[in-house]
Amino acid sequence: MMAEMMPAAQPQIASPCVSICRLNDEQICIGCGRSAAEITAWLAYSDAQRAHLMQVVLPLRLESMFD
Repeated sequence: MMAEMMPAAQPQIASPCVSICRLNDEQICIGCGRSAAEITAWLAYSDAQRAHLMQVVLPLRLESMFD
């Protein structure tokens, strides 16, 4: 008897943490660019929310932080 095939689980989007965990005066991490609220909520975010942060929000935020 063939085993029932289960759909492969989608990989979760990894945290952008780079182990430089320090918040600036605006409560934004200088390492990964996430706000304190985003860091706290990361595990509760869907993959779509994480992808949006990783692909859209964080690159723009980090760019503006270091201009």
